[in-house]
Amino acid sequence: MLRVEDLEIRYQNLVAVRGLTLSVAEGELVGLIGPNGAGKTSTLSAIAGAVATSGGSIEFLGESIRGRKPEAILRRGIALIPEGRRVFTRLTVKENLFLGASSRRDDEVDADLERVTGRFPILARYLESKAGQLSGGEQQQLAVARALMSRPRLILMDEPTLGLAPLMVGAIFELLLELKADGVTTLLVEQNARRTLAVADRTYVLQNGSLRLETTAAEADIDQVERQYLGVDTAAIA
Repeated sequence: MLRVEDLEIRYQNLVAVRGLTLSVAEGELVGLIGPNGAGKTSTLSAIAGAVATSGGSIEFLGESIRGRKPEAILRRGIALIPEGRRVFTRLTVKENLFLGASSRRDDEVDADLERVTGRFPILARYLESKAGQLSGGEQQQLAVARALMSRPRLILMDEPTLGLAPLMVGAIFELLLELKADGVTTLLVEQNARRTLAVADRTYVLQNGSLRLETTAAEADIDQVERQYLGVDTAAIA
């Protein structure tokens, strides 16, 4: 579904991503992990059209999308759930959800609103409340539901557990598995390497803007991954 080859992203003289190649097949949940500054968010932003690339190619469903505007990429079927959720706090939950469907031109938006609020009952309860009144975990559910309202073929999810309580972190990873069971294709950026490896079909490890490893939960030595690529000495922590 998605193929990125030899991607390069620069911010003036800084090379944030260099020579990155990855792919996501339809129905897969693919992880993208690495330390802060590894280029993970830049990669998602480039796929979504929010950041310019200086080299390489990005193909979605066999068609180049490199250089296209974000709204065109959204209409093509790619939805980005940004880091920090970025819901519109002064708008109601319902208004946020309808904004997620703003690129659509069909007559099934109301039916999809009922569908996503059925999946996220807390949103149904607070439809007329301002999004800023929701907790962090509830806002993350709203961000996911808003993306689903666009009927995406591929979801790009950036740090969905950032700043959440441990109980809600577990709920988000359960949600990822539910979406996967429903056939939703997801490229997930996460700091939680262990849980990402556990739920993902495949996981890419980035370091200093370059791909260092592609692995699965069955293949990975998580202690080595954390020590060598993420800068976490699990033995020392223990």
